[in-house]
Amino acid sequence: MSEMQKAADTLEEIGWGVSIFGSARIKPDSPYYALSEAIGSRLAKAGLTVIAGGGPGIMEAANKGAFQAGGKSVGLNINLPHEASCNQYQTHSLAFDYFYSRKATFFMHSAAYIAMPGGFGTLDELFEVMTLVQTRKVPAAPIILIGVSFWTGLIDWIKANLLANHLIGPQDLHLLTITDDLDVAMRHIEMFCSHLAEEDNYAPALPE
Repeated sequence: MSEMQKAADTLEEIGWGVSIFGSARIKPDSPYYALSEAIGSRLAKAGLTVIAGGGPGIMEAANKGAFQAGGKSVGLNINLPHEASCNQYQTHSLAFDYFYSRKATFFMHSAAYIAMPGGFGTLDELFEVMTLVQTRKVPAAPIILIGVSFWTGLIDWIKANLLANHLIGPQDLHLLTITDDLDVAMRHIEMFCSHLAEEDNYAPALPE
């Protein structure tokens, strides 16, 4: 609870942000690292805070893009034995011992979510935000998957198994936008965020 309270106080001062999920194992020479750095930079230049996991790989790239563009770059750093260091591109750094409180923090002040390629942790974060938006436990928000070749197999599986067996509804697939085009991603985010100030009922929420 103390971790979440500290995070809530920090994010309250920062304002709305965009959470970026992705693997710590992506190397700097990967095209996905370059895409993450570019989207971090573009979000910062649009006046949006970037919220990432604070570690290496995709997380570092997103923080780096925002940091070098002069924006707010939040790192939600988890203490793990095989990830001893946090990346250096953070204007606001929060430390967590518990995955639960760290993951909940992503949803406190996020107006949109971007999932880059990643492993179990990325999938965990992605499916949780899909569940929270689907069940309206957090406000509606764009959920954007960047990496068409990476994500298409998962979307096909969801259609063939979940949708076909009526375990989700057709409208649930509309929660997601899958693209390789950062212009498409930015348009979705900027169009949505342009309405936030006008909507009195849109407020950050802590998942139950």
